[in-house]
Amino acid sequence: MDIKTASALRRLRLVSGPEAISFLLLLVCSVLKRTTEFNAVPVMGAVHGFLFVLYVIFWADAWNRAKWSLGTAAYYAVMSVLPTGGFFAERRLKREAEDAVIASRARKEGVVNA
Repeated sequence: MDIKTASALRRLRLVSGPEAISFLLLLVCSVLKRTTEFNAVPVMGAVHGFLFVLYVIFWADAWNRAKWSLGTAAYYAVMSVLPTGGFFAERRLKREAEDAVIASRARKEGVVNA
């Protein structure tokens, strides 16, 4: 994995968590808006919208650079629209990055998969 691919995956991973948190907070704010006088939906909507757009941009870049299959790309796209999906995407991206580092070190040391 080259440095640009690793960077694209890292950016996607770093925005996944905050995007999921903002989605959950937006849902809480929506409930509070309807049950109390508290209305933070315009602010949380803007924050979540910004993070969602970043997620989609980083997702497209990662898909392009990592040469994901359609299934993998679809998995990460679906995770962006589920309230807790960003947490699952972050965990899977972290695991993929760790696997890539291990594979890179193995290639560097001349270890071949049997």
